[in-house]
Amino acid sequence: MKTSKRLLLPIVSACCALFLLSGCADKNSADKNTIRLATGNWPEGIAVSQLLEALIGDMGYTVKTTLADPAPIFTAVANGQQDVMIETWLPLFHQSYFDQYGAKLEVIGTWFESAQVGLVVPGYVTIDSIEEMNPVADDFNGKIVGFDAGASTMIVAEEAIKQYGLNYELIASSEAAMLAYLQNAIEKKEWVVIPGWEPHTMFARYDLKFLTDPKGLFGEPERIEATARKGFSKEYPEIAKLFSRMKFTTAEIGSLMDLIDKSTPQTEKTLIREWISKNQALVDSWFVE
Repeated sequence: MKTSKRLLLPIVSACCALFLLSGCADKNSADKNTIRLATGNWPEGIAVSQLLEALIGDMGYTVKTTLADPAPIFTAVANGQQDVMIETWLPLFHQSYFDQYGAKLEVIGTWFESAQVGLVVPGYVTIDSIEEMNPVADDFNGKIVGFDAGASTMIVAEEAIKQYGLNYELIASSEAAMLAYLQNAIEKKEWVVIPGWEPHTMFARYDLKFLTDPKGLFGEPERIEATARKGFSKEYPEIAKLFSRMKFTTAEIGSLMDLIDKSTPQTEKTLIREWISKNQALVDSWFVE
């Protein structure tokens, strides 16, 4: 199982419900036109859910989005109380749910091919591996600037310092403080290293790269997939086809996340339409035969 994951961010979608199971029931003929999406409290899933609300809405459906933890989402999708979990990390992070519910689930699309965590540096930094960090410790001021103490990625970063014998101090702060430090260093063309994850808005804003991790402490890259209740693709083939064709590069998903990060409940729908307009060729490729 993946040992590291990014922090959960605050709820930003006005359409999200607090509970998955309260009052839920299997679909009947009266609500066949309603598509029930669910996602975890993660910025990439929230951003994609906002985009899907617009795209599936344009197809003539009513879209209801629910925000919750993975365990109740998988239970609800498997029981037919939700239609699609937008963000599933495979082959490791969410595999235990497939072991439990696999017979009642179907993967209907992979929208991001290489999600990962690790130590991140600006593109102009001339080393490429964690193993190369000690000789240039002074260039990094001997520190790895991180975020919340106790976060799983921070725990792995601390372990990396031990396993690689790095002469560095891991600095705990907050995600906002870490990103501000990163931005300031890049503006001055200084060397900086942070524990980071992809997809993230930082990859849309800056030229960044992961340092290779020969010991594999941060785990292997994973796919981000959409998982539906069994039979969904037969009932809604046109929506399943959208999920099967929807793909994002790092820059594309980063720009969408950046937009949602800067939006408010009053502006998010307008900004989503602007993103679609700016990325019309990409969006069209998800629909054209």
